[in-house]
Amino acid sequence: MFLHIPAIASVDIISAIEFDKTGDHLATGDRGGRVVLFERTDTKDHGGSRRDLERMDYSTSRHPEFRYKTEFQSHEPEFDYLKSLEIEEKINKIRWCQTANGALFLLSTNDKTIKFWKVQEKKVKKIADMNVDPSKAVGNGNVASSSNNVSPKPYLANGGSPSKEFSFPPGGIPSLRLPTVTSNETSLVARCRRVYAHAHDYHINSISNNSDGETFISADDLRINLWNLEISNQSFNIVDVKPANMEDLTEVITSAEFHPTHCNMLAYSSSKGSIRLIDLRQSALCDSHAILFEEQEAPGSRSFFTEIIASISDIKFAKDGRHILSRDYMTLKLWDINMDSGPVATFQVHEYLRPKLCDLYENDSIFDKFECCLSGDGLRVATGSYSNLFRVFGCAPGSTEATTLEASKNPMRRQVQTPSRPSRSLSSITRVVRRAGSDVPGVDTNGNSFDFTTKLLHLAWHPTENSIACAAANSLYMYYA
Repeated sequence: MFLHIPAIASVDIISAIEFDKTGDHLATGDRGGRVVLFERTDTKDHGGSRRDLERMDYSTSRHPEFRYKTEFQSHEPEFDYLKSLEIEEKINKIRWCQTANGALFLLSTNDKTIKFWKVQEKKVKKIADMNVDPSKAVGNGNVASSSNNVSPKPYLANGGSPSKEFSFPPGGIPSLRLPTVTSNETSLVARCRRVYAHAHDYHINSISNNSDGETFISADDLRINLWNLEISNQSFNIVDVKPANMEDLTEVITSAEFHPTHCNMLAYSSSKGSIRLIDLRQSALCDSHAILFEEQEAPGSRSFFTEIIASISDIKFAKDGRHILSRDYMTLKLWDINMDSGPVATFQVHEYLRPKLCDLYENDSIFDKFECCLSGDGLRVATGSYSNLFRVFGCAPGSTEATTLEASKNPMRRQVQTPSRPSRSLSSITRVVRRAGSDVPGVDTNGNSFDFTTKLLHLAWHPTENSIACAAANSLYMYYA
């Protein structure tokens, strides 16, 4: 299935995707600061999950169907006058919160400010059962008349002047009815409930809801803050990796996420390729980790690009909380939280690009941040690549599944999109000099050409089904198996 967001422009390029826990709603954010919501329709008509419908022998469509629900402007461009810094409206992350009373709640963030949104159906109120035909009167019984007319005007009892077309019926109006308010139509209204601002000196790269339904974290390059959803003017700094002297800075935080079931545990990744699992019960400031996950460097394999390609761009917990999936530039790695000696599985994504690391450094592609995701059953993992391709791997014991798919309405035709602007972030501290270079298309091991300017950075897996939503430029694609 293909969902297309019209008007190809830089502000329309999708920058965040997220399913809610039920999988019935999908949210996307774009560089223009907008959030667009889609709603599943193939189960809504009958109610219940797809599995329940199959048990009841309902005829369901082969593919899940989503339709446009609503959209709203989440963030606007701002300017920090104290730091002379322009703050983009681009949505970095979206996270769904628990629903209540039929309303949808979600968090969205740009580089500096997090907002808590409530999306709810409101009934449109209309006045009905009027005593007179409202089409024959203007306002409250008043009618338009010439300003040159100076003759005395008759008046109605309620203060209005009667229309030329309006006249009392013979014998008068037999009875007066009080107007009634009806609400037959509904419209979706998005309202910003809270704004969580002024808590990050550096760009926010992650937000994550806690399983307790009351708190969430936000992470930038050097700090992780803990918030209560109900309190917007106060947060608690729980991780701070900023050294006393910034010249001693060797790594930054790249991603952070709460454990899906244990409200006291969270994990964060670094630009050095390590993942730290911390326990909030140990201390108020969790600078010391409970478990450190990192892969030992092979002797003699170090090069100029080693630290750059080791930087982890995204981490995700599996639904059961037992495993963590991480994405660095070259690979996907699956970690068992009970085993810190190394990853239990490594999937090669960009190994064929190793000979081209110099070109990738020249055109800044080596700093692209690809996201990753796991299926709800934990048996498959997925991540994006160049030429709008994404890879799906089987991670069950003994599985050799590896599939490459292209996010395109017409897979045979590849369109070149404008490359994304480099982010102003401390995550690029490992680069020595920023050099502008031309984007050089290459050829992979199978002889297929690939293009560094078309990249699939954002994707999300449906929580209960084998459906993947992925973004290529300003288009949203959904694949179902």
